[in-house]
Amino acid sequence: MSLTVLGLSGAVTHDPSAALYRDGELLAAAEEERFIRDKHAKHRMPVEAARFCMDHAGIGPDEIDVVAFPFAPVSIWGPARWHFARRYWYAPDRALDAIFNGNRHYRRNVRRVRETVAELGIDWNRIEFEPVEHHMAHASSAYHLSGFDERTAILGIDGKGEYATTFFGVGEAGRIERLKEFYDPDSLGQLYACMTQYLGFEMLDGEYKVMGMAPYGDASRFDLSRLLQFDGDEIRVNTRLANTVGLRRYKEDGQGYYFGQGLVDWLGPRRKGDDADEPYIHYAASIQRLFEDVSLQLIDRYLSDVLRQTGKLVFAGGGALNVKLNQRILDLPYVDELFVQPAASDAGTALGAAAFASVKRGCPVEPMRHVYLGPSYTSEECAVACANHAESMHVERLHDVPARAAQVMADGHPVSWFQGRMEFGPRALGGRSILGCPSVPGIADRINEQIKFRERWRPFCPSILPEVAEPMLGTAHPAQFMTITFEVADEWAERVPEVVHEDGTARVQVVDPDTNKRYFDLLTRMKERTGNGVVLNTSLNRRGEPMVCSPEDALAMFFGSDLQYLFMEDLLVTKPESRSGDA
Repeated sequence: MSLTVLGLSGAVTHDPSAALYRDGELLAAAEEERFIRDKHAKHRMPVEAARFCMDHAGIGPDEIDVVAFPFAPVSIWGPARWHFARRYWYAPDRALDAIFNGNRHYRRNVRRVRETVAELGIDWNRIEFEPVEHHMAHASSAYHLSGFDERTAILGIDGKGEYATTFFGVGEAGRIERLKEFYDPDSLGQLYACMTQYLGFEMLDGEYKVMGMAPYGDASRFDLSRLLQFDGDEIRVNTRLANTVGLRRYKEDGQGYYFGQGLVDWLGPRRKGDDADEPYIHYAASIQRLFEDVSLQLIDRYLSDVLRQTGKLVFAGGGALNVKLNQRILDLPYVDELFVQPAASDAGTALGAAAFASVKRGCPVEPMRHVYLGPSYTSEECAVACANHAESMHVERLHDVPARAAQVMADGHPVSWFQGRMEFGPRALGGRSILGCPSVPGIADRINEQIKFRERWRPFCPSILPEVAEPMLGTAHPAQFMTITFEVADEWAERVPEVVHEDGTARVQVVDPDTNKRYFDLLTRMKERTGNGVVLNTSLNRRGEPMVCSPEDALAMFFGSDLQYLFMEDLLVTKPESRSGDA
């Protein structure tokens, strides 16, 4: 009997998404922000994302068997709600609410899911509803999609779900066993987010900026250990400094922050502006080091026994997008292979909840081989979108897209690359990308300043041919999703300096010809022209905007920046001042 499972996320008011499985095959997955053009789509549900998934798969509302959602009720008899109440004693309204009304967020979420399901035309009374604990959804998204058959260690580091913040578990024969959890406010992920706010960025969006800033600082200049106690078993965040609520929150211009006045008294005023300046670069380096060090100690405490048996570790949750931590995890002597779920943030919980529901019903899910799970558009559809701008651009249909794109990039120009299905998750992996030749001096600065309009110190990542991986990185470890940084060999750092970060590392995508043939062909053509087989790759969006989804989005980005070349399926779109013949 066939089984169709629709996963919906949006449980914690940001990054709603949808994922659709049929008989264990992942047919589609997408984030709501891409369709409504509102980054992170806060306080929204994934109506358009779910509609796309169903339309793409040709599945009607009456064919959905299960709706899975990554938020579940938490028992009063467990430790989570009592821990929350005890640690938030200074905000008695929250403490008492956790004890006497601790599942109100769950009830609110069920109402929102029911409304979403109704909007999609799905009969609530006909389907099964599967609420999955938030961190169990993260765990499932990593373990069940990893393809690991051996006994596998599972790590989840996030801000928080219902109450849990950090998850340690083990997977075997399709089953997940919970070994240990920590609960709000004792959260490594939320502590990092608090420092993200203090460093002048937006929580849930700027954490990767802190990570990018950290290599410019010296972690030894400031000791931030008073933010967090770790006694070898438990972590305890200093809630006078961070992870604060109520009257303990620092307030500025009427806005409350998730850190306390004590943090400002200790470290100075909150950072403002775009410069990577002192002392804030050192604070960034210090919080990054603290986050890494404590995470590694926790892995050693709770997962090392499992890892010494098989060496397999899977990781999800917002903390799993910290690629510097992932590099250090992979360096642990008892970790042989690390799978980081590429949509590791809360967007990926739609995937995890659906996978969990499918496996629970005896239908295993396929390993995740790629993230090209969103919409695609034909060249004809792209041409229709171009017709609205006919007087302000030139459109040429190409017979060999990779060859022409390689020519333009080798000549020193950045290009926008709109090809195939849109990626699921935060990384552009050759579907919706801005590309450049990494041996061209200044190409990264040009893209930052003139195209993406973002901070000048932000790094770029390389997409590389498989044959380049070992000589460039010194490893054959899988790296198809840009989730781990690697040390770059000196020779390659000199050859492709525009994709090597301040600390000598690069967050790499090794391109698989079986999952993105045209992008692989582009890299092959680049190797023929430059000898390197490496492309600078960043997401096709401007600062503060979601990644491009449709041809109309791509054209809006094109005309709203200094981009001169847009490769959109088989079409090359250029502005009058940069006709393709001039490339």
